[in-house]
Amino acid sequence: MLLLLHGTGGDENDLLSLGRMLSPGSALLSPRGNVLENGMPRFFRRFAEGILDVDDLKQRTYELASFIQAASEHYAFGAGNVIAVGFSNGANIAASMLLLRPQVLAGAYLSHPMVPFQPESTQDLQQKPVLVASGRADVIIPTGQSEQLIELLRSNGADVQEYWNNVGHTITHEEVREARAWMEKHFQ
Repeated sequence: MLLLLHGTGGDENDLLSLGRMLSPGSALLSPRGNVLENGMPRFFRRFAEGILDVDDLKQRTYELASFIQAASEHYAFGAGNVIAVGFSNGANIAASMLLLRPQVLAGAYLSHPMVPFQPESTQDLQQKPVLVASGRADVIIPTGQSEQLIELLRSNGADVQEYWNNVGHTITHEEVREARAWMEKHFQ
C-alpha cells in the first residue's frame, strides 16, 4: 500500500501516476491535504516558507495516522504495510510521522523534504527503509535541511538511502528510476 502525499497546491490526483510507476499493481491511498494556504491544499500550516507551524504539524500528523488506521480497517490492508511517498509538504508530514508514529509506516520515500521539527525523544526506526531525494539547486529546500533530516533519521535507526540531483524543487525521471529501484529492493 502506497500512501501518496502531494506538495503544496497539489491534490489527491497529483502523485497517482508516480505511485503506479513506483509499484505497479500496489494499492494507492491518496488523501488531499485539508489545510488551505491562499487556496492551495497542504497537509499542515506554516507561518512562512520554510517556517512550519510545528504544533499544527504534530496535530495533523496524528490525524493522518488515525486516517490510515481507519482506512486500513475499511479497505482491509495492514496498517503497518504502508509506504509513504511524499513530495515537499507531503514529504514533511511523512517525515513527521516517522518521528511521531513510526509504527504506522513500513518505510518512506521523501522527495525534497526538510526537518519538520527536532523531536523531544528518539524513536526506534528499526532499520526502517527511507529514501531521501533532494536537489542541490533547490531554492525552496536548502541542501542543509535535507542533510539534517538524513542525519536525524539515521540517528533514530532508519536505513536511509540518499539521492541527490543537480536540479531544483521537482521530481525528475532519474529520481523516479532511483525510487523504483529502492522500492524493488526493500518492498518487493
